Amino acid sequence: MKFAKNNGIDVVAFTVRSVSVPERELSWANQFCTDENIPQYEMVFDALSVPEFEANIPDRCYYCKYQMFTEMKKMASNLGISNIVEGSNIDDTGDFRPGMRAIAELGIRSPLKETGLAKFEIRNHSRGMGLETWNKPSFACLASRFTYGEKITAEKLKMVENSEDYLLNKGLSQFRVRVHGNLARIEVLPSEFNIILDQSEEIYQELKRIGFSYISLDLQGYRTGSMNEILAK
Repeated sequence: MKFAKNNGIDVVAFTVRSVSVPERELSWANQFCTDENIPQYEMVFDALSVPEFEANIPDRCYYCKYQMFTEMKKMASNLGISNIVEGSNIDDTGDFRPGMRAIAELGIRSPLKETGLAKFEIRNHSRGMGLETWNKPSFACLASRFTYGEKITAEKLKMVENSEDYLLNKGLSQFRVRVHGNLARIEVLPSEFNIILDQSEEIYQELKRIGFSYISLDLQGYRTGSMNEILAK
C-alpha cells in the first residue's frame, strides 16, 4: 500500500459516510483528498444503529464516537495503520463535548488540541499554506441540530441537510437549522439577519416544503453548542 508523504510521515484519510454527515461535506472531503493527492478510504457507519444516538440523550456523542472509532480502528489495523488522529482543537474544550471521552478512551490522538491551537490559528496557518479550506464554514454532525430527547431519524436529518443546503446558497457564512419538533429555528450571524429577513417569505415556503411546520429566526444569532444551553439550567 502507498500512502501520501506529509513532512516525511505516511498519511491516509478516512472519510465516514453516515446519515449524520451532509453529502456536501463528503463531496468536499473527496475533492480535498484528490487535490492534495491523499489516499482516501470511505467507511460506512450506521449512526442510527447506536440506541443512545437515536434516542438523542445528552451524551449521545460519546456512544456514537466510541462505536465509530472502534470500527475505524479495526479498519486501520487491517490496512496496517497504527495511529489515528482527529481534528478537535483547543476551542472544543470550552463546551460540553462527551465525544472527547470516547476519543481519549480509545487512544485516538488530537494533535491540534494537544498543541494548543485555536480555530483562528488553524485558519491562519491553513491560509499561509495555500489551502482553499482556510475559511471554510464549520459544520458539525447533523445530530447537533436536535433538542435533547427528540428521537433522531433519517428523515429529520435529511430535512436539516436540505434546509441548510438551501440556506447555504443564500450566501450565509455561518449558520445552523436547529430542530424542535416540527419547528425549525434558524441561527445566523447577527450581521446576516438581513439576508433572512429580506427573503423571509421565500425561506418560509421552502423550509415548509421540506417538511417543517414552523420556521423562526433566533434573535441571539449563531453560536456553537446552543443546544447545550438547556443543560446549564
